[in-house]
Amino acid sequence: MSFARLIKILLPIIFLLSPTVSAENPLESPSNMVDRPISWTEQREQLTLEYSMKHYGFARTTIEPQAVVVHWTAWGNAEGVIKFFDQEVNEDGEVQVASHFLVDRDGTIYRLTPETRLNRHAIGYNWCAIGIENVGGVDGREDLTVAQLNANVELIRYLHQQYPSIEYVFGHYQQKEARASGLFIEQVEGYYAEKPDPGEKFMHALKIMMSRDGLKFF
Repeated sequence: MSFARLIKILLPIIFLLSPTVSAENPLESPSNMVDRPISWTEQREQLTLEYSMKHYGFARTTIEPQAVVVHWTAWGNAEGVIKFFDQEVNEDGEVQVASHFLVDRDGTIYRLTPETRLNRHAIGYNWCAIGIENVGGVDGREDLTVAQLNANVELIRYLHQQYPSIEYVFGHYQQKEARASGLFIEQVEGYYAEKPDPGEKFMHALKIMMSRDGLKFF
């Protein structure tokens, strides 16, 4: 059965069973979250400061989360992604790309860096956005799983509770539409890349499941 067909069947049930989060009904951290910190040395700290100054006009290694950007890895396994993110310097001598969280095919959530650390995952939004990567999307296939969808919902709800400053959730492919948020900053002219992740079907399902959570989707 296709992901789209399965989601069509399951969404009404999942929606009804979704918890309502409030001060009286707080969420604990997801039970399927595992800490897998990537390397963060003085070198990465310095490269992050340089990246922040170059692209945003201020030198910073931390963020106040205002958005969550959802991605796919275009890579088939979690360990390969973690190993790649763990490299501190990319081929251009800049800080390596990385994301705060990585969600495996079975819904396991790996926390790779603290939520308030500035990671390079979405052009124009790194200064204020938490990144969630999902293992999948190899060759552009929209193949993320129901387990990943549920894990993303649980994780974003938890993050929204921990950081009420979070207002927006969008997919990497929605980076242009997300400029309407007023959060986009980019100092380098022409620095941009089209992205398809994490797929329209996945984001549509995420938007429906979180329609009562007070977050803005595009």
